[in-house]
Amino acid sequence: MRRLFQLPVLVALLAAGFCLPASEPVHAQTAARGASGLPLPRFVSLKAQRVNLRIGPGRDYAVSWLYTRAGVPVEIIQEYDNWRRVRDADGTEGWIYQSLLSGERTAVAAPWKRNSGPDTYVQMHREARLNANVVAQLEPGVVVTMKECNGQWCKAETDGVDGWISQGEVWGAYPGEAFKN
Repeated sequence: MRRLFQLPVLVALLAAGFCLPASEPVHAQTAARGASGLPLPRFVSLKAQRVNLRIGPGRDYAVSWLYTRAGVPVEIIQEYDNWRRVRDADGTEGWIYQSLLSGERTAVAAPWKRNSGPDTYVQMHREARLNANVVAQLEPGVVVTMKECNGQWCKAETDGVDGWISQGEVWGAYPGEAFKN
């Protein structure tokens, strides 16, 4: 389950008199726009092989994490100047300089199933339907390149295999979101 706000942020927002109407859902990709003019939140991926995740928006802030693989999906949740506050599939948050991020969409196959047992797989189908032939079984945590999503299914590629994954089985696309890369 994904939280919209961490508790300290929610307390600060409520203290400032900000509240969301209970009757109106918050929709990703239609909410706020950041300093870049692009929607917040949004998914992107790491462009560089080595990326520092910092505790604040600047090089003077300490590094809290080092990513060592390009293509890892992250969700931009805030912008400040040329810095982007991101969250990864494990919920880790921090700041990354914008030039280290790519607009290429990637996703993680069901990261919430990582410790569910040895026979837990995400099915990649030949077509965008449950009864279509399975072309690959992905272990939870596998990173895939997203080609498109139609709101229910995402066409993805990993290790030279193309197929369709149920949109609810990936972290890297919002529920109901449709796009083409």
